[in-house]
Amino acid sequence: MSELTKEQEILIAMRKTLSAIVRDVTPPPGMRHPLSDGTIQQVRECLGMIAMREKELADAQGRGGERPYFADEAKDVHLVPFPELKRRGD
Repeated sequence: MSELTKEQEILIAMRKTLSAIVRDVTPPPGMRHPLSDGTIQQVRECLGMIAMREKELADAQGRGGERPYFADEAKDVHLVPFPELKRRGD
């Protein structure tokens, strides 16, 4: 796998920082959000642009299958162990 470029490192840092800010200012359910609707939309747009650029750079490096994901997001792949399954000998 190739090393990350400076631009990729910056994008990752920006995405993580914006996500941390959103987590920090998100109020408990039922309370009013401290950010305006316009600011929330701008943050969403910024995160979308960051994700799009990260994908473009990954595609250019041949790593196109990757995409950012949330830690609590369900994974598409589920590993199922088959301990009783054995290889056939030739």
